[in-house]
Amino acid sequence: MDYKDLANVIFPDVKDISYYEEKYPKRDLKEGAIVTRFAPSPTGFMHIGGLYQSVIAKKMANQTGGVFFLRIEDTDQKREVENGVLNIVTSLKEFGMSPDEGMIDEENEVGKYGPYKQSLRKEIYQAYAKYLVEKGCAYPCFCKSEELEEMRQKQEAAKERTGYYGVWSKCRHIPVNESIERIKNGEEYILRFKSPGNPEKKIKHHDVIKGNVDFPENDQDIVIIKSDGLPTYHFAHAVDDHLMGTTHVIRGDEWLSSVPLHLQLFQVLGFKAPKYAHIAPIMKEDNGAKRKLSKRKDPEAAVSYYAEVGIPEEAVDEYLLNIANSNFEQWRKQNPDAAMEEFDLQLNKMSVSGALFDMVKLLDISKRVISKYTAAEVYDKAISWAEIHNEELKKLLEKDKEYTLKVLGIERGNIKPRKDIAKWSDLKENIIYMYDEEFFASSRQYEFQKINDKEEIKEIIESYISKYFDIADDKETWFNKIKDLSEEFGYARETKEFKQNPDAYKGHVGDISTVIRICLTGRANTPDMYEIMKVLGKESVIKRLEYAIK
Repeated sequence: MDYKDLANVIFPDVKDISYYEEKYPKRDLKEGAIVTRFAPSPTGFMHIGGLYQSVIAKKMANQTGGVFFLRIEDTDQKREVENGVLNIVTSLKEFGMSPDEGMIDEENEVGKYGPYKQSLRKEIYQAYAKYLVEKGCAYPCFCKSEELEEMRQKQEAAKERTGYYGVWSKCRHIPVNESIERIKNGEEYILRFKSPGNPEKKIKHHDVIKGNVDFPENDQDIVIIKSDGLPTYHFAHAVDDHLMGTTHVIRGDEWLSSVPLHLQLFQVLGFKAPKYAHIAPIMKEDNGAKRKLSKRKDPEAAVSYYAEVGIPEEAVDEYLLNIANSNFEQWRKQNPDAAMEEFDLQLNKMSVSGALFDMVKLLDISKRVISKYTAAEVYDKAISWAEIHNEELKKLLEKDKEYTLKVLGIERGNIKPRKDIAKWSDLKENIIYMYDEEFFASSRQYEFQKINDKEEIKEIIESYISKYFDIADDKETWFNKIKDLSEEFGYARETKEFKQNPDAYKGHVGDISTVIRICLTGRANTPDMYEIMKVLGKESVIKRLEYAIK
């Protein structure tokens, strides 16, 4: 008996690999088109690192006229969670990363290279596993878990590498006849890859991100088919990336050490290996040291966190591109209104060490993104968020939509639009003072700044109401009247006049306008006061100023 007999005993009914080679032909794409994928396991929440990988993979595919597909690696079904696939699909869709092919919900998919769930590709893997057995490149292993554990303990005690290799690969040399007999007798077994590697030899590999890397050859006889007939990740990814036409495997650098094994699998299977691009993880500073973002410690590690606090998906995507290529920030400054799809991402410009997660930077980007929205867009996006996450904000926005749109329109659409909103959870606090009912219902302490003498404040406000205030004034007229008011009370009409001769004045026009601002809003920092007064209207402005005097 020979290897073909063994292969037929193990896999009596599978198709020849020629069937699958014909079924999944080479993709008809233009020269240089990149085909890549996101291939998560449905074992929990979507991690920001997975979204980061997807942003990069989809961007590279799109800008080269290629394909980005979603493959679900669910061969470890013990760890699978309910709605795990739906969670992945929904997260990608929310962040504008929907794949060109692959799963679109728990059960349905699009594309000609499926199934895109590995658990549904069992017969395909078995066909290629049979091919390896026929070549003498794979063999059944009958070792029980207790034997493997005992072997591992002996290796550790002898300070040797752990694993199934060399003298430790006890089933590697079992004669074919014996293996066939044991299988027919019903013994449980798994299938192992018979590695041709020699760890004394080195392989030279060029990683698209990491550059040139040397590794010892792989000599581990890894499991390729488990006892349930499903493949391990290593074997499945090689078969899938070949049949699906993957040109670039973009993945976390925790897989870098697997490159020798993966290249070896591609070589033995007779496949052209894809290019590998290993992404450094997103790091966090913790007591002066760097560590990976943790699912357990860091809420921002979960993609769902950004929806919960109301950071727009577009802002998160831009931030991740900023991490990916340091020149993105400069590009954005030069192209403030361009769609981020126009940015040319370069894998070889990515950092080889992990970028630090910077929430301050993310919120700055978010402020800029929100500043570009129209008042109507802010309203729609904020109310969609509030319907799920903040009932009080929802009620506030719905109370008077027309008025709210005016509030949200303050300093919007200008050359330098307002940038005071970083996330939808900030919005209520940012605008609530614009609503009379809430303004007068809240207890407040007017925290005046430089001018804080109550009598002087009272006189300033009374004079402003009686002599200078006219809601019909244009902005230039309005501001000139504020200057006139300043001069009346001994304050410089211009800030620069005060700076040039500070002893001649009590202060400057900014101190006077701050008094009015605080009386109107209860705050020292707000968007443009003229616009605020226009939105409030004459009746509300007078009412607020008189209330402050009292």
